[in-house]
Amino acid sequence: MRAVLTWRDKVEQCVYDLAFKPDGTQLIVAAGNRLLVYDTSDGTLLQPLKGHKDTVYCVAYAKDGKRFASGSADKSVIIWTSKLEGILKYTHNDSIQCVSYNPITHQLASCSSSDIGLWSPEQKSVSKHKSSSKITCCSWTNDGQYLALGMFNGVVSIRNKNGEEKVKIERPGGSLSPIWSISWNPSREERNDILAVADWGQKLSFYQLSGKQIGKDHSLNFDPCCISYFTKGEYILLGGSDKQVSLFTKDGVRLGAVGEQTSWVWTCKVKPDSNYVVVGCQDGTISFYQLIFSTVHGLYKDRYAYRDSMTDVIVQHLITEQKVRIKCKELVKKIAIYKNRLAIQLPEKILIYELYSEDSLDMRYRVKEKIARKFECNLLVVCADHIILCQERRLQCLSFSGVKEREWQMESLIRYIKVIGGPPGREGLLVGLKNGQILKIFVDNLFAIVLLKQATAVRCLDMSASRNKLAVVDENDMCLVYDIHTKELLFQEPNANSVAWNTQCEDMLCFSGGGYLNIKASTFPVHQQKLQGFVVGYNGSKIFCLHVFSMSAVEVPQSAPMYQYLDRKMFREAYQIACLGVTDADWRELAMEALEGLEFETAKKAFTRVQDLRYLELINSIEERKKRGETNNDLFLADVFSYQGKFHEAAKLYKRSGHENLALDMYTELRMFEYAKDFLGSEDPKETKMLITKQADWARNINEPKAAVEMYISAGEHCKAIEISGEHGWVDMLIDIARKLDKAEREPLLMCAHFFKKLDNPGYAAETYLKIGDLKSLVQLHVETQRWDEAFALGEKHPEFKDDIYVPYAQWLAENDRFEEAQKGFFEAGRDGARMEQETSHNAVVESRFSDAAYYYWMLSMQCLDIAQDPAQKEVMLSKFHHFQHLAELYHGYHVIHRYVEEPFSFHLPETLFNISRFLLHSLTKDTPLGISKVNTLFTLAKQSKALGAYKLARHAYDKLQGLQIPARFQKSIELGSLTIRSKPFHDSEELVPLCYRCSTNNPLLNTLGNVCINCRQPFVFSASSYEVLHLVEFYLEEGITDEEAVSLIDLEAPRLKRENKWQEITSNNAQTLRLDESMDSVGDDDPFTAKLSFEQGGSEFVPVVVSRSVLRSMSRRDVLIKRWPQPLRWQYFRSLLPDASITMCPSCFQMFHSEDYELLLLQHTCCPYCRRRMDDPSP
Repeated sequence: MRAVLTWRDKVEQCVYDLAFKPDGTQLIVAAGNRLLVYDTSDGTLLQPLKGHKDTVYCVAYAKDGKRFASGSADKSVIIWTSKLEGILKYTHNDSIQCVSYNPITHQLASCSSSDIGLWSPEQKSVSKHKSSSKITCCSWTNDGQYLALGMFNGVVSIRNKNGEEKVKIERPGGSLSPIWSISWNPSREERNDILAVADWGQKLSFYQLSGKQIGKDHSLNFDPCCISYFTKGEYILLGGSDKQVSLFTKDGVRLGAVGEQTSWVWTCKVKPDSNYVVVGCQDGTISFYQLIFSTVHGLYKDRYAYRDSMTDVIVQHLITEQKVRIKCKELVKKIAIYKNRLAIQLPEKILIYELYSEDSLDMRYRVKEKIARKFECNLLVVCADHIILCQERRLQCLSFSGVKEREWQMESLIRYIKVIGGPPGREGLLVGLKNGQILKIFVDNLFAIVLLKQATAVRCLDMSASRNKLAVVDENDMCLVYDIHTKELLFQEPNANSVAWNTQCEDMLCFSGGGYLNIKASTFPVHQQKLQGFVVGYNGSKIFCLHVFSMSAVEVPQSAPMYQYLDRKMFREAYQIACLGVTDADWRELAMEALEGLEFETAKKAFTRVQDLRYLELINSIEERKKRGETNNDLFLADVFSYQGKFHEAAKLYKRSGHENLALDMYTELRMFEYAKDFLGSEDPKETKMLITKQADWARNINEPKAAVEMYISAGEHCKAIEISGEHGWVDMLIDIARKLDKAEREPLLMCAHFFKKLDNPGYAAETYLKIGDLKSLVQLHVETQRWDEAFALGEKHPEFKDDIYVPYAQWLAENDRFEEAQKGFFEAGRDGARMEQETSHNAVVESRFSDAAYYYWMLSMQCLDIAQDPAQKEVMLSKFHHFQHLAELYHGYHVIHRYVEEPFSFHLPETLFNISRFLLHSLTKDTPLGISKVNTLFTLAKQSKALGAYKLARHAYDKLQGLQIPARFQKSIELGSLTIRSKPFHDSEELVPLCYRCSTNNPLLNTLGNVCINCRQPFVFSASSYEVLHLVEFYLEEGITDEEAVSLIDLEAPRLKRENKWQEITSNNAQTLRLDESMDSVGDDDPFTAKLSFEQGGSEFVPVVVSRSVLRSMSRRDVLIKRWPQPLRWQYFRSLLPDASITMCPSCFQMFHSEDYELLLLQHTCCPYCRRRMDDPSP
């Protein structure tokens, strides 16, 4: 730190106080009874101000710069404007000792020997407060909330804005140590307000606002008269009886003297926001100094150490930007850094620090050694085990213990010294002298090696990474580069103030000067860019630059030197430069240039850096081809050019290397068809056609289909043209193509037909099929479009397509629920429709559509009956007929049971449900068909039996249910029913007992034989709706009587013989029976229905009723029902034994109904409920 006198003036009176205008342009000096106003720039006295009648003791400027105040021994305070006009004056009872403006409210505090006055522009009067002791000094806090008063009795009183005392600090010296000057630290970075107190006990102390002392008292060895902070609070100025101004840190560490005077210093102030200091003395001297803080620092590679706040050292890692602060609490004079060592020179000692670890990023330092001696030196260097002190011409090497090991005496003043590395204890030093000599000194060697001698003084030095080149900056700002071995001057550049070699590249250096950074690679021209400061290091792409007091790492792209190497086709050297740091665009340019220069290794590295897989694949393929023996560089370069988009150059190289086909492929793949045609330069139709085809392909890919179609047609590629036209639905274009094509061109015509079908134009498709004579496809077209009339007409002309027409027709009918027509269609085609019918029936059962299942099985049985007319299949088909008839009856009945169980409401009478469940139970004596649930059947039977009074049957049903797997929803109901049925009588209601109309036997409700009479074994005939036993008895014809004869005999209706009292009516158990009275005269013994009706069958043989011609003649036509089955079945004959109860038989399915029920069902369904024959259908 140096103090340079800027200007000085001397007045006749003692200067007691000074004040700067906040903008620093003016200085107000209290001298005698006048105020002197100076221009701070050159010390010109602008104007003396008169207003006081006695000595002016104090002066203060408001923070806003609008006014200032002065206090005098004449007990008055005058307020002056910035235009140097007095505007207000007020008085105290004693002389004014100090004045101070509040920095926020601009309230003025004026202190006399006995009281305090507080005045602000807003108020007219001055509020005054008494003081117990003489006030010598005062200072406001930064926020303007508190005013500190220093008193003659050694007390510091801290008061609020209203003058009320809040804190009282009593100094140990008491009245023997008057407080002569106080000041609050103006720094806004401090957490707490800090008050600096200087007393005539020759102590400097610091306090918090609370009154708590910070640290210990600092001894001054003189009586302080004034204390003043720098604007940011980093330093303190103290002046007094020692006739000088001393500079202290904010912590009270003395740094040095600002300027020595010839008398006591009564006041010193710092110009706002600057390093200028003004001093006022007892003898009237006013001195204006500029403080110059020299930069104390050291640099080694990426570690930079510098002095901060004069007493601290900050070590900064220039790459990671990490910083560590080392507090020395003394003035730091010199700093040196090398690898893991740090040396700091303090006024009375040198501290040697080392890193905690070998980690290159470690920033933790610890003290290794202390050399407790005072040294005078210009430069300081540290090595692994030594420190080097440089004093003018002399170099001294000391160990860390302070022992001097070697000394070198130079011929001239040492201007520059630098450690250039080496083994520990044997490091090399590069030394530059004022006489131009450059030496290399090894720490362990007494003899210095002269590297070279130049005519001008050395300012800066650096040696290249490989120790082969030396860069020197001389006093003429010339940068000179020498070859160390030959001493030859390689080149020189002007306007340099510092130089540095790149530590990662031998041929690169940078130097700064004239506001520019200059980068030089090899012997190429210099690349310049603007940069303020000094270059001190160059590592890779980072340049370390010192500007004023700050060190920064500047990222500099190495693009310019890289391009300089590229221009000379020095690809490997360019790659080395690029590795130091260039942009992605530069890397790509390097890669491209190397690739064009066929320097594949460098190109591969560069493309890897930019992650360009496409070019890496190209390089890899070229290298593979070279391994296989290819040596044609023109061909390789042509591939490179084609990848780069230089197609014409590539085509020329392909042609030169004899590979015209590759050029042609390139142009066509790039859709450059015109260029391809120009390149061909011939009229070869084959090649031209190929080009047109490729051009059409391209037009198709870029969504220009119409153009593509036209090109395909001109190139003769009809299939592709048809495909595009069909995909876009262009029927007109397809018609045009189809009509122009020859019928021999089958494939494109078939494609046309396909698209006509797809685009719903079957007429054009038919026309196309006819053109090529493809009748099978035409038939298929008619079938697919369901144009059956055209198909049938074609089938008539060409019987070989009959199957192709009728089978799909039948399937279509079946899909539209026209099953009878479908069957006819199958028969027309000569196919068996049974399989389709079986699948339909099965699906209906699976879907629980039991009514449909019954209908389908009935239809299936009738189909089997038709097929049975074939003698070869008669037995099998008749067996299937009876099986399917049986299934149809079962599913027809179960449909009602299923609806009753599954649906919430039942539409059938309990008697009907009872009859159906009994019918099913007796019919399911063997296997149970798919879909029919025994649980549902028994559950229905149990509930209806219980409801109708058939308790015995109900109990049997519940018992049977216990042995079956019952769904959870029925479980509770069945368990409850099983319990409650126990309370009912164990017999069935006689009204429910079925009667056999042949033998008049009452049959039990639970018949182990099934649906036949237990006595005569006559099968019961049931109504297909109510499932009651009908009063019908089946009879058979005698041998020799044909069906036609039998019908003709019945139709004769011959008159009957009178039979009196032949039948005896018996009524018992609510049932009526007819019994033949044998005692009566048997007139018509030959009538089997009126004779032998008393059976005593104990066996199981069924004896059918067989009638003769005479019996047939005697029968009435209305009493006989005939099931007229087609061949090969015989007709079935039934006689009604109760002619008055009308029975109706469906002429289609031959199911029997009570006539009333049948008529009602016809009205409801408009068809037979069993076979679904419609009312208006005349056919049987």
